[in-house]
Amino acid sequence: MDEALWKAIVNCEPTFDGRYFYGVMTTSIFCRPSCRSRTPLRENVRIFRNAHDAGAAGYRPCKRCRPDACRLGPDEELVQAAKEIMEQRYQDSLTLDTLARELAISPYHLHRVFKRLTGTTPADYVLDRRLRVAQEALCSEPSRTVTDIAMEAGFRSTSHFSTVFQKETGFSPSNYRKLYWFTMK
Repeated sequence: MDEALWKAIVNCEPTFDGRYFYGVMTTSIFCRPSCRSRTPLRENVRIFRNAHDAGAAGYRPCKRCRPDACRLGPDEELVQAAKEIMEQRYQDSLTLDTLARELAISPYHLHRVFKRLTGTTPADYVLDRRLRVAQEALCSEPSRTVTDIAMEAGFRSTSHFSTVFQKETGFSPSNYRKLYWFTMK
């Protein structure tokens, strides 16, 4: 078994939930990686791609983590709600406080849960969304100015946009656009 998969089981990592399930041969029960039940012996663990495969192999679902249920836990629901707001309103000036207020939760708790489940912060998530929108616009709309694209994507200044864009892609927005159109010809 892969070391990363085993560590996720030992540490009850929710970031791996849905990516795989594990069955315990001695109990014939299968769980999510985040299950808080007692850690089994490594040699008794089998990895499955999905809950169906675990069931087909003769394992029954854990009553604690309910790996066969599609429902999200409260932390997952919070993260999903935050992502929906950020996806819809990435152009707005979304701060952690604003987002937390809309979700009726402490900003510290939101930040902690979001980072634990997604591996990134809410601010980085919004920034990534803005960059994806800008990259798509640079490639699909050659007549638009970089300033227009930056403002539409939610950046407050062209200089900030250019700095962030270069840091993330390795190219200035203009060079990124030129490279894209050069490779398309």
